Amino acid sequence: MRTKSDAPSGERPAPHEDATEGAGRRICVIVSRFNRRVTERLLDGAARTLIECGVAEEDMDIVHVPGAWELPLAAREAAAGGYDAIVALGCVIRGETAHFEHVSRAAIDGLARVQLDTGVPVGLGVLTPYHRDQALARAGGELGNAGVEAALAALRMADLRRQRNA
Repeated sequence: MRTKSDAPSGERPAPHEDATEGAGRRICVIVSRFNRRVTERLLDGAARTLIECGVAEEDMDIVHVPGAWELPLAAREAAAGGYDAIVALGCVIRGETAHFEHVSRAAIDGLARVQLDTGVPVGLGVLTPYHRDQALARAGGELGNAGVEAALAALRMADLRRQRNA
């Protein structure tokens, strides 16, 4: 892995280079099966990032749920299970009905509630694009990988929580 000093001039360093150490942390990654082509890419990015940051494979549990609607309940269960942080991954693509607005808002609000009610950090990797191309661009495409960012956010918040409780 390159360090910041190894990055060519003008090139943005990899986002995980300033991440906190993940060794000894228990992380639950919850991933929606709906829009699997997108969510599996988010999962690949999140899992790879957690391992690169030092989270041991045996300290990372991956839980699949049917869709984004089910993410908050699974996150609440994980928060009660002693994890240091949770990474929630899903994708709700806009359709022809209001279903998109209801599901995406409920999932995101529910995840925020879990985080606030339990104090366990939840890295948010729920995409809400207008079409599949936008989703793929944010799941390992030209716009990066939201799974990576959600994993990094979860680790950083777990570090902040540990510092606060020390």
